[in-house]
Parts: sequence; structure tokens; C-alpha cells
Amino acid sequence: MSFKLATTSVSPPVLLAPLAGITDLPFRQLVASFGAGLVVSEMIASGEFLTDRPGSREKAELGATVENTSVQLSGRDAATMAEAARMVEGMGAKIIDINMGCPAKKVVGGYSGSALMRDLDHALTLIDAVVDAVDVPVTLKTRLGWDDDSLNAADLARRAEASGVQMIVIHGRTRCQFYKGAADWAAIANVVQAVNVPVVANGDITDAATARAALDQSGAQGVMVGRGAQGRPWALAEIAHALFGADAPQIPTGAALADMIATHYEAMLGFYGADLGNRVARKHLGWYMDNASTPAALRREILTSRDAAQVLKALPGAISDSERAAA
Repeated sequence: MSFKLATTSVSPPVLLAPLAGITDLPFRQLVASFGAGLVVSEMIASGEFLTDRPGSREKAELGATVENTSVQLSGRDAATMAEAARMVEGMGAKIIDINMGCPAKKVVGGYSGSALMRDLDHALTLIDAVVDAVDVPVTLKTRLGWDDDSLNAADLARRAEASGVQMIVIHGRTRCQFYKGAADWAAIANVVQAVNVPVVANGDITDAATARAALDQSGAQGVMVGRGAQGRPWALAEIAHALFGADAPQIPTGAALADMIATHYEAMLGFYGADLGNRVARKHLGWYMDNASTPAALRREILTSRDAAQVLKALPGAISDSERAAA
């Protein structure tokens, strides 16, 4: 199973979700190296992007041209969204995704993200503006609705498709749920039945079993994985192999895993610079060490060190030795 967005083939239909502070370029490249149909950038706030605040432009510039990458934009003003979309397209983006699902208070408080589900007429002005501004495919990521009394994802999806949106990702929760409770994959079926464009199920999909259940219950054409890839950049490839017959990933263990983590760490240092890169890397290193059952003292030593050379020296013992001890 696969589908196309203009010239981009989403095959296998297993996608990496945009996660703020996590799915940066080094992580997206690592996930893609194992196998993913599409990876989505961290959300770019269109207003900040246009005013060139530190960080926003760099994220888009350094990821827009990477193969099978979608750049995600958020905002509340149609003209601003359109101009940001034109700029991102000019930088080489092949797909632009509109965020109408982020539940964060900072985003919702600015009348962006999932707040737009409370006013579909206004949401459609943003969608129309972005679709009209660019020639590349435009996609939409959203939720089931604002709350249980306003499950309007199917209505939004139907109207978005009529406006020219070519793929819709639905997180199986309302905004008011944030990430609590369980994702309702069956509720996504209402969206699948409402449109003809591909629908992708998102929420609580962490492995082949949950991906299969999400597809069975929703009838969606693909799945999107977010938190399930933390510390497991091969997770999408495992799902693609189990469900869609893609090549099985070579999952590193022992010294090979330590080498992969060291390479990821160095990529973050190169991307952000030594000081910021070391701080950003800590969350990723923590997830890797959680999975490897690294002893608490060694884990603490690595996560509090400001010396990259010291971290690199300690990683083989933190990962490969811990794995052997746990076996």
C-alpha cells in the first residue's frame, strides 16, 4: 500500500509525526535512514518565520529540501500563512502541512493549532490561502475536534479536501484530551468515509500491533508515529516491514547501537553548535539509555556532562555494556 502526493511517493505509508524539540533535522535523517514514507518537520510558526526570529528560519531552511520531507506551518492569519508557505516552497519544500491539531496552551492561546477547530470558517480561510499560494501539495494535521461535544473532524476534512488539501492526518483525541486517555482510532473512520484523499491515523501508535489495530479500526491508508520513535528511530521501519512488506530494518545492538547513538549525538552538536547541541541531545540520550537499562549513576553522569568528548567516551559502556548485562 502506498499513495502519492504530486511527485512524492509516500511508500511505505508510515510517517514520522512532527514533535516540537524532537523531530529536528538530525533525528528526521536518522529515522529516514531506517525507512519512512514521509517525515514532517517541527512546527514552524508562520508569524515568527516571517519576522526571522532565531530558530524558525533555520529549521525550515535546513530541512525543506530533504527527500520525503514535509514542512509544517501553523498560524492564525491567512495572509501570513500564505506568505510563509510561498517562502518555504521557494526554499525547496515539496510538501507543506498545516497544523490544526497542536493542543499546547501557548499555541491554542494564539488562536492557532487545534483552536482553529472551534471556528471552521476561519480555519478554511487559512487552508484556502495556503493552497492558493503554492504549487506543491498541501496537507492537514488535526484532531477529532475541540472536545467531545464538537467532534467536527469529518466536516473539516470534507471542506479541506474541497479546498485542495491532498492528505489528512487525524490524531484520535480531542484537543481537550491533550494526550490523556487512549486514542480513539475507530472515530477516525468517520473522516475516512467523508473524503477521497488519503487519511492517516495518529495517536498511540508505537509498534506493529498498535499500527495494525489503528488501520483496522479506522480504515485509514497509513499511520503516523510520534512518541513511539523516541529512542527507537527504527520503529517506523519495523512497522513498515510487518504491515506493508518493506525490507526489515537492521536494528543495531551492542557496539553498533552505541556507534549509531554517538553519530546521532555528533550530528546534533554539528547542527546546533556544541553548547545548545549538548543540551538538546540529552532527551534523546535519555531515551536511548532508558531502553538499554543503563545504570542510574552512569546515566546521570552522561546527562549532566557538558563535555562532548566525555559523553562520547562514556556511551559505549552506557549502551553496549548495559545491553550485555541485561541479556
